[in-house]
Amino acid sequence: MDKLIPDPPLNTTTQNAETAQAEALIKDHEAIKRALDYYLDPPGQYSVKPRRPSTMFMVVPDVDSESLLAHACESLASASVMAGDFATNLVGPQRHTVLAIQQVVMLAELAVNRVLDRVEVPA
Repeated sequence: MDKLIPDPPLNTTTQNAETAQAEALIKDHEAIKRALDYYLDPPGQYSVKPRRPSTMFMVVPDVDSESLLAHACESLASASVMAGDFATNLVGPQRHTVLAIQQVVMLAELAVNRVLDRVEVPA
């Protein structure tokens, strides 16, 4: 007995369906190209306009080094105390991790203190 359906089935797509698929691929290809051009090769208008940094948390340019070092030292001391307080509420490996972070902060604080001791105050 012969099969009525060939194995594999005959190509049942029409010329219109193939054309529609080809047009969809071309549109997708064009969209991908536009996206890549936009992100990897931005238009000239973006490179001409310089970026203004935010002034919300800006350090004043004419602040002396001693003031900056003193502020950094106080910030590191505060971070060390906060890490120590946080470590008291933890147990096991998490406590060890926080105490290690506290030790790194304390070493940075010591280094900043040493530099602060060596800074000569301008007359």
